[in-house]
Amino acid sequence: MNKISRRKMLLIMGGSLAGTTLAMAGSGISFAEDTPPPGPFKLAQKPFSWTPKTLDPKEIASVAYQGYAYKGYGCAFGTFYSIIGLMGEKYGKPYSEFPFTMMEVGKSGISDWGTICGALLGSVSALSLFWGRKERDPLVDQLFRWYETTAFPIYKPMGKAVKFEGNLPTSQSDSVLCHVSVSKWAYSSGFSAASDQRKERCARLTSDVASKTWEIIEAKMQGKTIAGFGKSDARKTCGACHDKDKESPILKGKMDCTPCHSGDKNSQNKFNDHPLTK
Repeated sequence: MNKISRRKMLLIMGGSLAGTTLAMAGSGISFAEDTPPPGPFKLAQKPFSWTPKTLDPKEIASVAYQGYAYKGYGCAFGTFYSIIGLMGEKYGKPYSEFPFTMMEVGKSGISDWGTICGALLGSVSALSLFWGRKERDPLVDQLFRWYETTAFPIYKPMGKAVKFEGNLPTSQSDSVLCHVSVSKWAYSSGFSAASDQRKERCARLTSDVASKTWEIIEAKMQGKTIAGFGKSDARKTCGACHDKDKESPILKGKMDCTPCHSGDKNSQNKFNDHPLTK
């Protein structure tokens, strides 16, 4: 991962402290969160009413891995089915009533757009069946930062591999985006993004993400807290100027900034050619 120099960090931080805070005034009508606006939302009055049930972590890992290749539905289907699908198979309704094939949309970063990793989409969709954002967001933070900072794949398939037999190289993406995650692995490994080796990598990654998601769910069920990773250094530094109510409040999101703005020849030159560094 690219580093931000101490000098540049101090320049950026200093610019934030020296600058004046912009007043962000909003206008318009707002509704209280527990008071829905007029409309037909009768089916949305009992949100987050499902409760998670106990599952076997080893079975989750295996089903997620196999689910990636099942009818070509991909990573979002794999992670989601390994949790909600297994609950449906073991406990019946309401878990068994979910239209699982809709999760195929998450394949390859949502319909081949390379946006959010589908394995993460499937996992957070499962979390969203149980908890609203006040409880869910800290769980998502744990999962996503773990993803950014982990070298994949980890999972070792038992029995026949779905796409490629043998060991695979690993890489850390520093990003939750499918485009970055796959491209960095393909570049570092030397395998094409269209190769069976890459597909096998993503099948194993699907298992890794499902297993981590279940670890987080299980801890939540038991009232435990899994230590988080915190913000990346780049996100903290950029946020000093660009977060809400800062001098230049243009930053949205929690992702690590470095994959897209590191200043190398393949990305936007925001760290090395920043207005405060000129």
